[in-house]
Order: sequence, then structure tokens, then C-alpha cells
Amino acid sequence: MMLAYFTLTGQTRKFVNKFPEVESVEIQPANPFIEMEEPFILVVPTYEAEITEPVNDFLETGQNIALCRGIFGGGNRNFAQLFCFTADDLSEEYNIPVLHRFEFQGSENDVAKMEEELKQYAQ
Repeated sequence: MMLAYFTLTGQTRKFVNKFPEVESVEIQPANPFIEMEEPFILVVPTYEAEITEPVNDFLETGQNIALCRGIFGGGNRNFAQLFCFTADDLSEEYNIPVLHRFEFQGSENDVAKMEEELKQYAQ
């Protein structure tokens, strides 16, 4: 199981870096067309759709939609109902479940939830 993530400010990368034993791929705006070869969890921040368009390009590359086991959404709770809306929008558009939502770079509970998901899919 791998992690694929998109980041603008580095908060999402800081969360992903809490799992050094898990191989990860950063989705780059300049070249988001990465073909995954094994299952992964997608980790995304919350931004307008135009900004996160590289994530859509990534998911629509090769078999990436089929290999994506779920989405972890990062955001800021100050935005109330808009908290993690990017994860929700991607979930709806591609029929991929949102596994968890976390704030900023994630808490110990968020890390534990990711570890739980990684173990579940590793079996």
C-alpha cells in the first residue's frame, strides 16, 4: 500500500512524512500523470477545484481510480461546512470513499487512523 498526495503549503506533506515506512508519491502540478502500479490511499488538502485539478488528472491516469482505496482529506475546521470539501468532491466524482478528515498536519489520532487503514489494506 502506498500514499499519493498533493500539497501546496507543505501541510499535507508533513502529514504523509509521519509514515516513513510507507512509500509515497507527490502529485506535481507540472506532471500529475503518474501511473500507479499498486493500491494507494490519496491524501489531499482543501482548495478550489481549479487548484486541485492535478489530482483529477492523476486519478484519471491509467488504473489509478481502481487502485485508490480511499481518501484522507486535510483542511482547516475554521471553514466549517467547507472543511475537507475537496476530499468530499473527489469522493462523489470518482466514487472513492473518504476514509478520514484531519486538520492541518494531523494529530496523533489522525496518524493512528491512517495506520489502521494501512494495516487493513495490507492484509
